Amino acid sequence: MKKYDHIILGTGQATGTLLGRLIHTGASIAVIEGGKVGGSCVNYGCTPTKALVASAKAFYNAGRGAEFGFTASEVKLDFPRVKERMDEIRNGSSNGLTNWMESTENVDLFNDWGTFEDDHTLKVGEELLTAENIYINTGTRPVAPPIEGLVDVPWLDSARLLDLEKLPDHLIIIGGGYIGIEFSQVYRRFGSKVTVIQRSRQIMPREDEDVSGSVKEFLEEEGVEIICNATSQSVSKEGNIIKLKIFVDGKEQIITGSHLLIAAGRKPNSDKLNLDATGIKTNSRGYIAVDDFCQTSVAGVFAVGDVNGHGGFTHTAVNDAEIVLDHLFGGKRKISDRIPVYGLFTDPPLGRVGMSEKEAIEKGINVMKATRKMATISRAKEMSETTGFAKLLVEKETDLVIGASILGVGGDEIINMFATIMHSKIPCRHYREVVLVHPTVSELMPWVLDTLAGIIPEETRAQYAK
Repeated sequence: MKKYDHIILGTGQATGTLLGRLIHTGASIAVIEGGKVGGSCVNYGCTPTKALVASAKAFYNAGRGAEFGFTASEVKLDFPRVKERMDEIRNGSSNGLTNWMESTENVDLFNDWGTFEDDHTLKVGEELLTAENIYINTGTRPVAPPIEGLVDVPWLDSARLLDLEKLPDHLIIIGGGYIGIEFSQVYRRFGSKVTVIQRSRQIMPREDEDVSGSVKEFLEEEGVEIICNATSQSVSKEGNIIKLKIFVDGKEQIITGSHLLIAAGRKPNSDKLNLDATGIKTNSRGYIAVDDFCQTSVAGVFAVGDVNGHGGFTHTAVNDAEIVLDHLFGGKRKISDRIPVYGLFTDPPLGRVGMSEKEAIEKGINVMKATRKMATISRAKEMSETTGFAKLLVEKETDLVIGASILGVGGDEIINMFATIMHSKIPCRHYREVVLVHPTVSELMPWVLDTLAGIIPEETRAQYAK
C-alpha cells in the first residue's frame, strides 16, 4: 500500500486549483484519472463548445457583410477544419495539465479508475493508495430519459456529438436547457437543420419568461425549430433516418432527422466509486453530501465540483477547491457565502447572477426592477449587436442589487461586474456614481438604475411574506 499526504480522485478543473496550492507545500500527492485528463470542461464542455461557438459566430458574421458596408466572396464551411481547431484547443489543455503533473516531483498521476476500499483507502488497478486527505472530483455524466426504443438508436450525448466528423443534416435535440440551446445555435449556423424538443412550457425553465422568450425568439429567427410542452414517447431508426414520436399538448407528432442529441440532464458519478465501503453519504439524487467546507460525512474526505451538487459549473468547482484550501489552512470561506453566477454562451450571450425576478417574488422581497434594451445602447448599435436587454433587481430597503440578467453583447463579461458589486455589497447609489469607460455597453449599466420601479404591490408582497 502506498501512503500519500493527499489523494485527488478525478481531474476536473478543481484539481488544478488544489494542485496549485498543495504542490508548493512539498506534500506527496496522488492524482487518479481513468478518463481524459482535464475532466468534462476541458474535453467535452467549456473548452471545445466555446471553440465551436466562436467558429459558428465567425461563419455567421461573414455573411453579414452588407450590414457593415462590404461585399465578401462566397463563404463556405470547412467542418473538418472546425473540428480540427476545436481538437487542437482541447487537446492542448488536456496535454498541458498532464505534462504539468507528470513533471512535478511530488505528484504521481495514475491513469486508471479508482474505487474506495474504506474511508481513506482507494484501489487503483491492482494498487492500494491511502491518505488522510482525499478529494473526490469525479463530476457528472449525461443521463437519458426513459424513451421507448432509445437503446436501439445511436443517440449522441454532448461528448459524442463533438466527435462527429461530418455535419448533421438534421439534428434533433431533446432538452431545451443550456447545453441543448447552445448546440442548437451552433449547428444551425453551420447549416444543419435543428429541432429542439422541450418538455416544459419554456426553454431554460430556471430563467424568467422575458429572458427565455427573448432567447427563443432570436433562435427561431435564425431558423431553429423549438417545440415546447412536448413529451418524447418513442424513437426508432429506419435506414439513416431517426424517427422521434412526441406528444405536444396531447397531440402526436413525428419528428425525423439524421442525428439525435440527448441533453436532458446529468447524474453524478458517485455510483462508480464503491461508496458503500465507506461512511460517505449521498443524497436522494446521488450527489455526495458535504458541509459548508465541502467536507463529506467522513473527516478528511472532501467532494468538490459537480459531484457534490452545489453548482454544476467550472467556476463553482474551482471555488469549491478554493474553499477547501482555505479551510485546510485555517480560513473561513463557505459554500453558503457564494452568490450563484453563470452564463449561457449563445450569441448574444446571457449572464446571470443572484436571484431571478420570479425567485425574488416567491421570496416576498420588496424588489425594484430596472430594464434597458440593448437597442437603446449606442455601443451595441455601433456594433450592430442590438438583440437583448439588461435587467437589474434591487432590494428597496437595502439599496443592494440582488440579481441581474444581462442578455446581449458582452453579457457574459458584464455579469462579472455585478457579481463583484453583490459580493462587495455596494449600494446602488454608490455604483451610480462610478465613472466608466465610454463608449462601452457596460458604462450604461449604472444608468439602467434610473428606471427602477417596484414590481410587487404591497398587498401581494405581504401575502408572500406570510
